Amino acid sequence: MLTLAPNRWVWALAACAAALFFRTAAYAECGDVSASGARQIAIGDRTMLIRLPAGFDSTKRHPLLFVLHGSNGTGAGFLARSGLEATSDRHGFIIAAPDGAIPANGGYAWNIPGVPTVTGKVPTASDPDDVAFIAAAVDKLIAQACVDPSRVYATGISGGGRMSSWLACVAADRFAAIAPVVGLRAGNPMRGQTSKPDPATCRPSRPVPVITFAGDKDTTNPVEGGGASYWQYTMREALNRWAVLNGCAAAPRTRRIAANLTEQSYSGCRANAEVVARMTEGGGHVWVADNEVMWAFLSRHHRR
Repeated sequence: MLTLAPNRWVWALAACAAALFFRTAAYAECGDVSASGARQIAIGDRTMLIRLPAGFDSTKRHPLLFVLHGSNGTGAGFLARSGLEATSDRHGFIIAAPDGAIPANGGYAWNIPGVPTVTGKVPTASDPDDVAFIAAAVDKLIAQACVDPSRVYATGISGGGRMSSWLACVAADRFAAIAPVVGLRAGNPMRGQTSKPDPATCRPSRPVPVITFAGDKDTTNPVEGGGASYWQYTMREALNRWAVLNGCAAAPRTRRIAANLTEQSYSGCRANAEVVARMTEGGGHVWVADNEVMWAFLSRHHRR
């Protein structure tokens, strides 16, 4: 039987109490949310909606998926419409559904430097930094032992798809993969030649796997390019650029998945950072993503 001197008992009890305190504190932000609910947590001077999956186990680290609303929207509103809560419950990932930094038409838009929002306003240095906000949320949830740092992902619709693309461009050190919906970009349109992405505006620090979903009848973010000044170049240009950024060696392969659905994929990429696009024929500017396919793709990629 182990015996300890009186002063060592004191130290042992203190150590146990400290461990219990820090364990409780670590899970406070995640453990306070009910399995079927969500709540806002403070991130600096802003808040962010966090939702835990059903059966959440506070003794384990979980994957984290950022779900980014479209322009003029909100995190809570988009989360309710996306169907991703049920996907989260089936697969056990945490959802973060933030609001963008810039008020826009009763909702919010994302701060992507150098690109105008739907209001026509180009963000300035005085606007809150959405990348820093999202990065701070990642760091906070990792520090509180809620999130596996190798399994952080981002998806979003329209403006949120553009924002998830931007995160891969400038914060690849935090994201394992992205899944933009009707919004894939690979940097800002090039000045003077807007039919091309500007390589200087998308320089990820590592290869980032990409799966994207779009509809060929989207008139807001047309897959053939044009549209608003924040859009311009085609989705094909965006795909090709990500294939270059990820060092994909094989030629793109196209296959038919269903009567109205095709898939184009780039393989032979560095760090297995594949690039995949699913196109819904007749699909418009809506959530055309298959959530199960999306999660299957995201979850097989871990950031190294």
